[in-house]
Amino acid sequence: MVNLVAAQKPLLHGLMKMAGVRPYIVEIEPGTVMNFWVPCETIKKPKKGQKNVQEVNKPTKPVVVLVHGFAAEGIVTWQFQVGALTKKYSVYVPDLLFFGGSITNKTDRSPAFQAHNVAKGLAKLGVDKCALVGFSYGGMVVFKMAELYPSLVERIVVSGSIIAMTDSISDETISRLGFSSSSELLLPDSVKGLKALLSVAAHKKLWFPDRLHKDYLEVMFSNRKERSELLEALVISNKDNSIPKFPQKIHLLWGEKDQIFNLELAHKMKEQIGENATFQGIKKAGHLVHLERPCVYNRCLKQFLASQHTEGSQK
Repeated sequence: MVNLVAAQKPLLHGLMKMAGVRPYIVEIEPGTVMNFWVPCETIKKPKKGQKNVQEVNKPTKPVVVLVHGFAAEGIVTWQFQVGALTKKYSVYVPDLLFFGGSITNKTDRSPAFQAHNVAKGLAKLGVDKCALVGFSYGGMVVFKMAELYPSLVERIVVSGSIIAMTDSISDETISRLGFSSSSELLLPDSVKGLKALLSVAAHKKLWFPDRLHKDYLEVMFSNRKERSELLEALVISNKDNSIPKFPQKIHLLWGEKDQIFNLELAHKMKEQIGENATFQGIKKAGHLVHLERPCVYNRCLKQFLASQHTEGSQK
């Protein structure tokens, strides 16, 4: 029987190419490769006799990098944002390690390791300055990139995430949502488990036939062992947690009904970051704010990104 989610992938890939991005494999180092969706115009046509050799040019527009969460790969997460941004920006969408064909033989599973590899991949693609947009797990990777690569990262937008997952935040969140572990929440292995994840991630109740849930589980939850290790490496001790001094402007763009990382956490984080942080809530949206209310989300996102260039022109 045909997997309906897998069958829709070529359609989504085609829509992304129409929007102006296409996949490109980057070897970060021997044993580590990452898939990036990159601007079509940056991919050079192969020279005569080198059909399988593709090279890339540097981007010609301001760069925006969209970093996905834990339950889906890059273009599935950001399918409603890519086309809204490509007219004014060079858009890059990485698949983090163990998602969407990105893989490593290294044993490090920390957000810092993900951050290092995304930064190295962007460097190989000719990106030297960018704005980062991170959702959920991707938001933690984005925060780490902003901390470790201040010369690369000019500003960031984060939705439904936190700077670091401390053991107290992890325990409180999992307990409040009624799960026994982060793996039970974020790595469902049954239709019932996936429905439970969607019920806390979305503000509006979503109905899909069980067949579609089953197909999604088969396609989107591969590399289960490695992803479980990613979740384990995410949690740090409270005593090891310190808030970096971010030089970048940071915009927290939130679904006001987010049950996973609620408004209280978002406002507390804004206070911890300090004067460089701004907050904007979107009504009638939960954790999946960018999918539930994409038009409002895109408008807010573009306003913040545009303000960077307004500030730059006034200096």
